[in-house]
Amino acid sequence: MESHSFFSSTNLDFNLLKGDCLTVIPKLDNNIDMVFADPPYFLSNDGLTVKNGKVQSVNKGQWDKLVSDNDAYVFTYEWLFAVREKMADNATLWVSGTHHNIFTLGRILPQLGFKILNVITWEKTNPPPNFSCRFFTHSTEFIIWARKHPKVPHYFDYDLMKRLNNDKQMKDVWRLPAIAKWEKSCGKHPTQKPLALLAQMILASTKKNALILDPFAGSSTTGIAGNVLERRFIGIEQETEYLQLSQARYEDLQLEGKKEFFKQHFYRLLNKGNDN
Repeated sequence: MESHSFFSSTNLDFNLLKGDCLTVIPKLDNNIDMVFADPPYFLSNDGLTVKNGKVQSVNKGQWDKLVSDNDAYVFTYEWLFAVREKMADNATLWVSGTHHNIFTLGRILPQLGFKILNVITWEKTNPPPNFSCRFFTHSTEFIIWARKHPKVPHYFDYDLMKRLNNDKQMKDVWRLPAIAKWEKSCGKHPTQKPLALLAQMILASTKKNALILDPFAGSSTTGIAGNVLERRFIGIEQETEYLQLSQARYEDLQLEGKKEFFKQHFYRLLNKGNDN
């Protein structure tokens, strides 16, 4: 693993590995408690969108360009297979997508032996507008939650999720905003997820000191949320730019008062977003 190591915190609770996840994952130990994956959606098709009131390209990078449907299927199968091999028997996986890739994920997961528990709908409270005015505004993404084995029980903090939802059972529609300015103080990734979204998944499916893997780490939002909530993190990323951003975010988080500031924002947004 030394050849892939980019950064590790002093107490080894935040670890960044550089490389292709298909190369790095087989070298990990088999003790992952939770996986969050935000794989390529393959949306970089030279189209246009609106961000911050400006028309911009949807292209995010070569890693997000679709070669063929078959290549996308094979890639999805391979990384899910690799991840499952390293998960503890009672571990769970969260994987995000849109209609572009979520059906492929939903097909492959049972083939590999996963049991799908929920399909979460993340409703963005501040989606970018649909400037073509020819269809409904895209305001949702989906997150599949699955456990490794159909018959092995998984961990779910039902009571905490109920408390966060005004003492009512939490539903599978989560209303949360996209990333805020304070989450981009060190820079940003083009597909960066909000910290509150990751915090809710982590709180729901892990205990303190759990080991979390993100095979497509990007700017390591998973790791930042996990560090605030006292979980351990392994992030795999092949772009040096985003590994540097991840390290900067971690180091910024260690400044006095930052973790408490983030935690307060988590719970404020989660209480507000889950009132349903």
